[in-house]
Amino acid sequence: MIQNPKRYTITAALPYTNGPIHIGHLAGVYVPSDIYSRYLRLQGKDVAFICGSDEHGVAISMKAKKEGITPQEVIDKYDGIIRKSFEDFGISFDNYSRTSAKIHHDTASEFFRKLYDNGNFIEETTEQLYDAKADQFLADRFVMGTCPKCGNEEAYGDQCERCGSTLNATDLINPKSTITGETPVLKSTKHWFLPLDRYEDFLREWILVGHKNDWKPNVYGQVKSWIDGGLEPRAVTRDLDWGIDVPVEGAEGKKLYVWFDAPIGYISSTKEWALREGKDWEPYWKSDDTKLVHFIGKDNIVFHCVIFPAMLKAEGSYILPDNVPANEFLNLEGNKLSTSKNWAVWLHEYLEDFPEKQDVLRYALTSNAPETKDNDFTWKDFQARNNNELVAIFGNFINRVAVLVNKNYDGFIPTPNEFSEIDEAALTELKAYPAVIASSLERYRFREALGELMNVARLGNKYLADEEPWKVIKENPERVKTQLYVASQIAAALSILAEPFLPFTASKLSRILKNEGKLKWDDVANNSDLIPSGHQIGPNELLFAKIEDEEIQKQIDKLEATKTANKAENKKAEPQKDLIQYEDFAKMDLRVGTILEAEKMPKANKLLVLKVDTGIDVRTIVSGIAESFSPEEIVGRKVTVLVNLAPRALRGVESQGMILMTTNAEGKLVFVNPDAEAGNGETIN
Repeated sequence: MIQNPKRYTITAALPYTNGPIHIGHLAGVYVPSDIYSRYLRLQGKDVAFICGSDEHGVAISMKAKKEGITPQEVIDKYDGIIRKSFEDFGISFDNYSRTSAKIHHDTASEFFRKLYDNGNFIEETTEQLYDAKADQFLADRFVMGTCPKCGNEEAYGDQCERCGSTLNATDLINPKSTITGETPVLKSTKHWFLPLDRYEDFLREWILVGHKNDWKPNVYGQVKSWIDGGLEPRAVTRDLDWGIDVPVEGAEGKKLYVWFDAPIGYISSTKEWALREGKDWEPYWKSDDTKLVHFIGKDNIVFHCVIFPAMLKAEGSYILPDNVPANEFLNLEGNKLSTSKNWAVWLHEYLEDFPEKQDVLRYALTSNAPETKDNDFTWKDFQARNNNELVAIFGNFINRVAVLVNKNYDGFIPTPNEFSEIDEAALTELKAYPAVIASSLERYRFREALGELMNVARLGNKYLADEEPWKVIKENPERVKTQLYVASQIAAALSILAEPFLPFTASKLSRILKNEGKLKWDDVANNSDLIPSGHQIGPNELLFAKIEDEEIQKQIDKLEATKTANKAENKKAEPQKDLIQYEDFAKMDLRVGTILEAEKMPKANKLLVLKVDTGIDVRTIVSGIAESFSPEEIVGRKVTVLVNLAPRALRGVESQGMILMTTNAEGKLVFVNPDAEAGNGETIN
């Protein structure tokens, strides 16, 4: 670990521009990286917080094919949505770039060319999967098949999303092209490979020995498993029509593989930032006194901890990451997040549905962060964390302080009298919190750090509850001056300590206290007068509002609608039954009828007794539909009736026919309805 770095380069995984940002991305990468960057800035550190859109690779081509537009139209559309979502949500990137930018194309090409000129690549002609019908080689994401390790039948050619295994497309069992559905064939093609096996000893020493005690167990364990399994050469080029051209002769029609080009995007984005700010970019990537930290999700661990470091090592002039604090996955309401199935809470939609509640989502995602294991986001938990914690603890304390100071002292912070032991204890405890929170943040334990922040608010609430200034004011107004001075110091501390976690709240609180920009992180521990006597605060504003059940139910209903749509889309028809002759069908007498009466069968939960006008008579039919329909809602409904079915006694009632039904995607019974113009007794043939 680097001690006392001169500067920090913080990178957040480049989001693919094939869809918007969802809560899984936020919980895994963008909220923790933003917390860390904001914290460092409050300490006066030199920080470059870097990100950008990942606009190459197969995911973009797949989206373009699906939507019937060009890859350029795809990246422009989603870069705009993503960029605005991050801005509105308050992610404080110092630079957000695009890998389609010229500065990135130039940087990636130069990086490749240097490794090529230094002999760091292996050139090989290999057998790759080829879709003859589409007349193209298949990139890994254009191939699906059975994972050889866990049996998942929907594994991609680069990774199995069920077991997390990194794969090659040729590893798949029964591979199929996602373009045409055809079984691909093997065809020869020339590519360049990064020989990872050459760097195995370096990686083993650097990570497995050097970072054994400071990298997160989930990250260390995955890297160890990969290295212990033996490293093999990895292709850095692909036969694609979208991406950065391979800058060597004989590579016409080939592009840099996205996993090679994308991490270089951190470097090109830093260059772009430095040019704009008039800085030198190189110290942020090439000086030993720089701390480089990659924030990623667990599906990117291998790329950032094995492949990218091997690339940097091969190039020779770059520093290596000090840490890669990857999070696990966040699930949604008990199911895995899925962009393709629309099973997600999209950030841009959240911001529309919950205006000015950015910090509520930041709080919910951080307090439930999947730091060491997969966690589950539920809307009920989101509501509870807002109402029971942000409103009832943090907001309640600030509200009490602001109301009491404005009511009793016209908004001026009172001059304290002699401090009691309780006052001294509260102020002493308050001064300890910056170091406690910082310790958690320095170890990338953001959930733990947020818990300590809330303990500051709990300290304030307990102090007021024990001291009861609203009662003491009647007998000892001089004592209340001290009490509210102490409470105001805790409120001022919260305005700075909350900023990394809840930046919009911290800004609002600073506005109430009228202390914008006056405090730094270390002031809480070192300054006994965070908000001085005689300072006038502003009128009270509620920091948080309760979220009602109706708002939450709306979100749950939206997800249920998605679930229903997915079931309908994925529902497979029953296979065809054995062939019959026309004469077999002609034996059935199917008629249009109308339900005249309906009532529940006594002591039978599933049965309704129906009176049906079949056009030839009015007959009794017993139907097992009582769990799906009430008698009232089906009276008058047109139905299809099998009238020549042999009668059958059901619980003593003779049933003289059968109503035709089917089931929808949810498994719910629905009537097979005749056209409204068909009259009773009309035959169906």
